[in-house]
Amino acid sequence: RTKANPNTTQYNSHSLSSPTSVMTIKLPSIKDIITGSHAKSKSQTQTNTMSTSAPAADTCTTAPSAGAIESTVALGAGCYWGTEKFIKKDFQKRYPDSIKSAKVGFMSPNPDAVKNPSYRAVCSGSTGHVEVLNVELNNPEQHYEELIKFFFMFHDPTTKDRQGNDAGTQYASVIFTAGDEQARIAEKVKVELQGLVDAKKVARYANSKVETKIVAANQFYEAHAEHQEYLMKNPSGYCNHFFRFKDWPELN
Repeated sequence: RTKANPNTTQYNSHSLSSPTSVMTIKLPSIKDIITGSHAKSKSQTQTNTMSTSAPAADTCTTAPSAGAIESTVALGAGCYWGTEKFIKKDFQKRYPDSIKSAKVGFMSPNPDAVKNPSYRAVCSGSTGHVEVLNVELNNPEQHYEELIKFFFMFHDPTTKDRQGNDAGTQYASVIFTAGDEQARIAEKVKVELQGLVDAKKVARYANSKVETKIVAANQFYEAHAEHQEYLMKNPSGYCNHFFRFKDWPELN
């Protein structure tokens, strides 16, 4: 594997006239009586309207609905060049405009891992970071689960800390999730995949146990520019990813 070397109311119902203090009373017209427009003054109407309307601030601070899927997920599937190519190019062939943005970089399952690791340090396996593609989806409700299924199609999740020639914790199969719903869906797909492997519906993995880790996302460190879209710029560059299967099988 050869990579680039970056340095990685007021209102008046009456009036008093002086000095005789004659009270003037405005009687409602026949029209007012019929329409009932005399029943409320303008200020009363404004007061009632304000009391029944939700304050503007409430709209701004409304929490997302329960079960909403966050839009960003980080995926580790071996060398991030291949992960990026398969997701940014091939996944979007299936689901056009599904991806808002995607960058390669590093993320660790450990929130206390070393900060701002260099590319060389990550490649040494000493920092605990994983090479990932950090993906932001335009419509996660529609495409997140499909993305997780696709993720399992182009890499081997049964070879722990290794993809082909690339060995080490930096090449682990990991789904870094944002929020409970993302984690729930990822776990569901993983369990379903294990069932497909057990049933021999998926048979092109090296081993029989799905080793993919599903952990909470931590700080993402974007790789240097020369690593972004590497295989788009260098089509013959290093990549050991390939499709193990192209359609998600039915378990029954």
